[in-house]
Amino acid sequence: MRIRIVDAFASRPFDGNPAGVVLFPGADRFPDDDWLQQVAAEVNLSETAYAHPLPDDQGSAAWALRWFTPTTEVDMCGHATLATAHVLHTTGAATGTVRFAARCGTLVTTAHEDGTITLDFPTAPLTGTEAPSGLEAALGVPVRSVRDTGPQVGDLLVEVADERTVRALTPDLEAVAALSRRGVIVTAAADDPALGYDFVSRCFFPNYGIDEDPVTGSAHTALAPFWSERLGRTRLTGLQGAARSGLVRTELRGERTLLTGGAVTVIDGELLTAP
Repeated sequence: MRIRIVDAFASRPFDGNPAGVVLFPGADRFPDDDWLQQVAAEVNLSETAYAHPLPDDQGSAAWALRWFTPTTEVDMCGHATLATAHVLHTTGAATGTVRFAARCGTLVTTAHEDGTITLDFPTAPLTGTEAPSGLEAALGVPVRSVRDTGPQVGDLLVEVADERTVRALTPDLEAVAALSRRGVIVTAAADDPALGYDFVSRCFFPNYGIDEDPVTGSAHTALAPFWSERLGRTRLTGLQGAARSGLVRTELRGERTLLTGGAVTVIDGELLTAP
């Protein structure tokens, strides 16, 4: 059984966010959850994606898709969806637009001639909220504003003073874990938009076994409406990450958000333990 490691939201190897991808091309169901979770724990990346084809008469989606962190299954994941679409296209298993059936509903991906892929995801509903007790202490920096991203994303979106503050963050992850269901997205406007991005972010998800996620597609379903309102444009580019980073092009379309980025396969191997 083939397993691939794909760097998503990246234009070169060892950049962006790596995801494991396992396809079950001849299957009509997923293996047992325990096996899926054990493989994800062994891969030990922020997410491992699993997909199998659906019958032509089963709704509008062509593939079923699930994602697992090293410790749990998640409802929505952007970078591993991009990685899965990349594998489908580069192996000839799909062309053009692919529709996935996932826990968060139907997700659509579209491949472009330049090798990038666009994800069509639900926009996170943002609600202004007071900074919870302990937030500034957990982050170690002053907070400008806080948004709740709703149940599907499950994070606090936290605005801080500037890009330098975001880059220098060294949060108390144990304290961060107590603040929200998944974690915290920290963001600020770009210091110099001429460098090719409009805002920066970093994401910390200790409750999901991910201290810091390098580039998070689902977080950009919240970052896109937040910064589109601030900057007065529906098309933006976000830069996420610290040690590893990647660019996410966003386009806000009301209740849907388009996320576009590249992907590179860096490992193509074989799982020696079958389900």
